[in-house]
Amino acid sequence: MIEASFAAVEGQGVPAARPLLSGASRASGGFESFVRSGSIVEMKALAGTSDAAGGYAVPREIDAIIDATLASISPIRAIANVVTVGSAGYRKLVTSGGTPSGWSSETGARTETATPTFNEIAPPMGELFANPAASQAMLDDVGFDVEEWLAGEIATEFARAEGAAFVSGNGTNRPKGFLQQATAATGDGARAWGTIQHVASGASGTFSANPEEKLIDLVQSLRAPYRQGASFVMNSATLARIRKFKTSDGQFLWTPGLTAGQPATLLGYSVVEAEDMPDIAANSLSIAFGNFRAGYLIAERSETQILRDPYSNKPFVHFYATKRVGGCVSNSEAIKVMKFAAS
Repeated sequence: MIEASFAAVEGQGVPAARPLLSGASRASGGFESFVRSGSIVEMKALAGTSDAAGGYAVPREIDAIIDATLASISPIRAIANVVTVGSAGYRKLVTSGGTPSGWSSETGARTETATPTFNEIAPPMGELFANPAASQAMLDDVGFDVEEWLAGEIATEFARAEGAAFVSGNGTNRPKGFLQQATAATGDGARAWGTIQHVASGASGTFSANPEEKLIDLVQSLRAPYRQGASFVMNSATLARIRKFKTSDGQFLWTPGLTAGQPATLLGYSVVEAEDMPDIAANSLSIAFGNFRAGYLIAERSETQILRDPYSNKPFVHFYATKRVGGCVSNSEAIKVMKFAAS
């Protein structure tokens, strides 16, 4: 009878399952096994592979977590135009000047009209990297969610670097921030391409006697097509001052959201808090207003690369993650800034 039972099992070709020892767990496989022990992973679980150094692309599940977290804690990324590129040589053409037209009689001669000017935009690219570490004991702990930890660490490091670069990056091996563009007080028709218009606050290092009027001037300096979807950008210290401003009849300029999920507004436009914006000081550009989806371009490679390094700093295991990101102002007419100066 016993022999018949074993014969039946052998005939099915199914190995007998052995119970796990106390405290043990089955290997989950895939990327988690690679993170915990450096073992070879199944290629079908990856988005792609890196070079011969042995790095692996983060799988789609973790990549999605990183992208979602970046969008929520990197404020400029959430409102800018983000494109995925296949190389570092990304270029974009933007026209200026438009195509003028003319009037003529039915049989009158038609003169040649002007043609728009093409401007090439090439966002400076840089390699964004993070290098978090964990001890092997932590990775061996089955109660530790290693994938969630790794995604959170990388997202936090990337968001911190991105936030500063998109606002004030110098463009050398990193994006060029919109506050690094040259500014002028002249309007859209008179400024050179790539120069952002600034509106003076009326006093050095502070607001004038009628700050609400200066904020209205800033809003109206942006042409109507760009005001659809425009936002204010400032840090929390500047916002704290503005939230106290009132009109001549005692109404606050700041309007809180009336329902859950509805954002508060300033003069009818949403406000994005970016802590990398400068505090109010003499000649500072502490407030920006514009349609950043039309005015600022972020170009990035699609895959985040990660290399597991258990050798350089034993007993810690480092996870070296990289991603190429670039950014620059793509349309200088779509962004305006307030300069805290008398003129």
